[in-house]
Order: sequence, then C-alpha cells, then structure tokens
Amino acid sequence: MNINTFNAFKSRNYRLYFTGQSISLVGTWMQKTAVSWVIYSQTHSKFLLGVTLFASLFPSFLFSFLGGVVSDRYNRYKLLLATQAASMIQAVLLTLLVFFGHYFVWEIIALSALLGIINAFDVPARQSLVYEMVDDKADLPNALALNSSMVNLSRLIGPGIAGLVLEKFGDTICFGANAASFIAVIGSLLMMRLPKSKPKSHNNNIIFELKEGFTYIKNTPSIKFVLLMLALISLMVLPFSTLIPVYAKDIFKGTASTFGVIDSLIGLGAFSGAIYLASLKPGHNLKKILAINTLIFGGGLVVFSHMPNYYVALLFAAVTGFGMMSQITISNTIIQTTVDPAMRGRVISFYAMAFFGMQPLGGLLVGGISQKIGVPDTVLGEGVVAVLIGLLQLRYLRKSKLKKETEATLALAPINTLASN
Repeated sequence: MNINTFNAFKSRNYRLYFTGQSISLVGTWMQKTAVSWVIYSQTHSKFLLGVTLFASLFPSFLFSFLGGVVSDRYNRYKLLLATQAASMIQAVLLTLLVFFGHYFVWEIIALSALLGIINAFDVPARQSLVYEMVDDKADLPNALALNSSMVNLSRLIGPGIAGLVLEKFGDTICFGANAASFIAVIGSLLMMRLPKSKPKSHNNNIIFELKEGFTYIKNTPSIKFVLLMLALISLMVLPFSTLIPVYAKDIFKGTASTFGVIDSLIGLGAFSGAIYLASLKPGHNLKKILAINTLIFGGGLVVFSHMPNYYVALLFAAVTGFGMMSQITISNTIIQTTVDPAMRGRVISFYAMAFFGMQPLGGLLVGGISQKIGVPDTVLGEGVVAVLIGLLQLRYLRKSKLKKETEATLALAPINTLASN
C-alpha cells in the first residue's frame, strides 16, 4: 500500500459513492449467504444451489443489452437511483416472505430472479457513472480497483456476519439488514453534486444501437479478447462458489458459521488482490497481471478441491480469491480505459453479460456435473480449466507483442533504406 492507493478519494462524489456502496454491499453479501444456506438447508440439493445462481444472474444476461442502451440514452444518475430503490423493495419483499414463515423455495428463487432483472439495468449505469464521479480521469483505474476492494471487503465481512446472525438470530435478520443497508447508498447518491446532464438525442432506435455496440466490440480486438476470456471464466470456473455450502456442511462437517468463514477467506484473498491493484503505479501491463492471476486462481482451486485439512483449505481459499478478483477488476479497467465514451454503457452491458450471463449457465452445469462425479472432482476440473485459460492469455500476449514488433520493424524499413542510400 502506498500514496497512490487512495487517489480516487480526492473526488468528493466518489468518496460518497464508496461509503454508501460499502455499507450496502455488506448487506448484499449477507443476503446472498443467507439465501444459499436456506436453500441448501431445506432441500440438501446441490442442483438447486445452481438453480438459485441461475435465477439470480440469468435475467441479467437476458436484459443486459437493453440495460446498456438505456444507460447510454438516458440520465445514468437517475437510472441508478431507480435501480437502487427497486433493489431495496426486492430486499424488503424477501424479508417479509421469510418473516411470515410460510414460503416455498421457488418463491425465494423468483425474488432472486427479480433482482437479476434489476441488476441488468443497475450494472451498466453504476459502472458508467464511476467515470463521471472521478474528477481526474487519470485516477479512473485506481477508482475501479478501489471498487473491487470495496466489493471484496464486503464479501469478507458480509458472509462472516451472516453466519453468526443465522445461528444466533435467524435468517430474517440477515434479509432485513440488507433491506436497511440501501438507505446508505441511496442517501449517498442524493448528496452527490454531479455535472448537469445534457439531454441526449435519440436519432436511432434501440435495435440499431445494440448492433452498433456489437460491431464496435467486433472491430476492437483487445476488448473482444478480454470479454471472451471473462465469459469462459464465468461459465466454467466462477460457479465453484455455488458448491461452497457443500464443503462447509458435508466435507468439513460444519455449520452456517463454517460456510461464512470459508466465503470470508475467499473475500479476504480477493480484497488483498484488489488493494494490490489499487497500489499499482500507472503503466503496469494489466493484461499480463490478469494472465498470471488466472494461473493463481486455477492453482488455488486445484489444491483447495481435495484438501482434507480445514485450515490449509482456508489458506488456499484465500489464494483462490486473490486470483479470482482479477477476472472482474482488470477486465473492467481495460474496458473502461480504452472504450469510446459514447459506447461505454453498451460495452459494459456486454461485460455484464459475460460476467452475469455465463455464471448461471455454469451454475447449472457445475451443479449437474457435481451430482455425477462429486464436488471435489468438479472443483478440481474448474481449477484445471482456469490454468488452461491463463496459459491461453499468456499466448495471446506473446502473439500481440510479436505482431507489434513486426509492425514496428516494417515501419522502420523504408527509413533505414533511405538512410543507407
């Protein structure tokens, strides 16, 4: 950690955003932990854990394109206020459902799907608005890394608190705490002083703007490759998290607190990685760091998958979290710092689709495979896939470097010829 770590905090609007989101995200992770624990405790079905992930994320995949267009066409600040208010209502409904006690699993899954729809509009607006919150645009990579540290610190704190609350007070308090946490983020948004938004003209229809965003990505190889790798990781590796309740309850013979501790150690590793990224000085090769951390991610999963010792498993859960964090943060940073501002919302919607859209499909896939071959072997396979993706990223970097060197040599050839003459 150095003087560069908190550069983005110089911007008042970003400080407000960071504070409000930090509180809200702790509640979000408490709710996620409680939902997984309630579903598995009631059904003992690994497959339904995958279904729950599918329900919470797949709607984001379906509607993220529309969310990106809406973010580019309308006032992102007002859109974000609306999505946060809607998320608060969803949390209140979930709290009331559990409080009255007479509910079915499908009702929890349905409310998870509702949150997924809201997130399809929330993510493009929120991620795009960060650019406007930072006064000095050179601090944008730092702001995005701090965002990741915020998410992962909440992942560290939230599940641990949720585990204790579940045991001592019950699931209603977990869900209620998340509903109350939205007061902080909505309050911080209302306190911001953003530049006055200029009305945007809409000369083209939504379908045309969707196609325009897709064509832009297709013709920008660096962004296209990042999105493709994120989609593969989200489909085949990130759904390992849906199996953590099985490790806590069946493999380590623990309780809700055990689940919270494992999830928190993953969050601790991810938080450490985010702080490392925030401390980097400008000029580092983020794509190389992404490839190396993907290898770390895979290696951590491979060891964790069959580790019988609980405490050593916790260590490699943290290693896994460190590597996992880069997939989201660095991919987002590369996109935000290279994309055309007019395309930012739409490109981020493709980013959201790659991240949120592939995970639910992967959750179903992983849930089904784990029923056939067992949870440890499934997680081992996910680790091997991550290692292969990391090697593919290193190969792409090498080819890109050789291509640039060849182009530079060809560009210098006429100059050298003239000099020799």
